[in-house]
Amino acid sequence: MHITPIQLRFNDIDQMGHVNNTVIMEFFDLAKYRYFRAAGIPVTPEEGDFCVMIVHIECDFQRQIHFHDDVKVSTSTSRLGNKSIEVMQQVLVNEAVAATCKTVLAGYSRATAASAPIPDDLKEQVRLYDTRS
Repeated sequence: MHITPIQLRFNDIDQMGHVNNTVIMEFFDLAKYRYFRAAGIPVTPEEGDFCVMIVHIECDFQRQIHFHDDVKVSTSTSRLGNKSIEVMQQVLVNEAVAATCKTVLAGYSRATAASAPIPDDLKEQVRLYDTRS
């Protein structure tokens, strides 16, 4: 499991005095990016033809987040298929779950602009990273 600490910013807080749900989705995106970088999943064009793109996302909100809370996001792969990766995440606030997110990402070839299988070496790299972290 990969952990991303989140630094709250003043503009993350809405008029209700808590972090807006749309901002929480940004936390998930940042944590996915950092997880992908750590696990070796390509995220930029400079890293080659293969990448992954979001095709489905589900989110549930369990509790509010306030400005002085300690916030982090846990990220891990829950399923690794032939052409897709399912990622599970939790926003933790003072160690309690504030939101959960399931994201399905499909393999994609930039050159052909079409779906692509996940390379076997990348699958192995992700499996190894998840067992180490």
